[in-house]
Amino acid sequence: MNTQLGLSHFWAQGDGVSHSVALILLLLSVASWCVIVGKFIAHWRASRTQSRALAAFWQADSLPEALEAIRREDASGILAGLALSGAHAAQAHEQHAARGIGAGVNASEFVTRCLRQSIVTAQARIEQGLTFLASVGSTAPFIGLFGTVWGIYHALVGLSGSSQVVLDKVAGPVGEALIMTAAGLFVAIPAVLAYNAFTRANRLVLAQMDGFAHDLHAYLTTGVRLSSTVPQGGLVRVA
Repeated sequence: MNTQLGLSHFWAQGDGVSHSVALILLLLSVASWCVIVGKFIAHWRASRTQSRALAAFWQADSLPEALEAIRREDASGILAGLALSGAHAAQAHEQHAARGIGAGVNASEFVTRCLRQSIVTAQARIEQGLTFLASVGSTAPFIGLFGTVWGIYHALVGLSGSSQVVLDKVAGPVGEALIMTAAGLFVAIPAVLAYNAFTRANRLVLAQMDGFAHDLHAYLTTGVRLSSTVPQGGLVRVA
């Protein structure tokens, strides 16, 4: 029995197609882990600072101070961008409400449009990379399966000229070819798990942004803003 079987033997016995499949899986794995690590760090930083940024915003004495506070505390910049967009929209409407093509649009509608556009931009930003993870998770197993099929075919072609087929001569190449299937799963499973985890985390971030946008809209259009304290009854006081 041949005991010198393994990844090095499989690589030495492979041809250009099997080498290309292995390199593609390696590149997909490296790229997906880069996306996973990058998004994990971004979500970790955001989760640590967003609650503090919201508290700093509502505790400020004036809108300029609130904008400066949320810009300083929000490491991700998502909530700060939303606040700046709404404030600039309210200011622009106040300055140009009497003239121009937007003269017939009230302040509430104008601020709502700007906040919605800011949320859409932020959503595209936080969802960046998820399509790649989904593509890796769905295609990597099939790429590995193709490498397995090609490796088995290559092994059988190599044995076609033999007058007698010995089990160890077939089992070794076939077993090594199955490594491609395992490699495809090794690439796909982390990508799928990360995609599901980041999708859920993004939903939580978007829900928080939506709530902040509603409160910010009320503040910019009516002058009513949340108080920095919450009474024991659970109702939020406004000031």
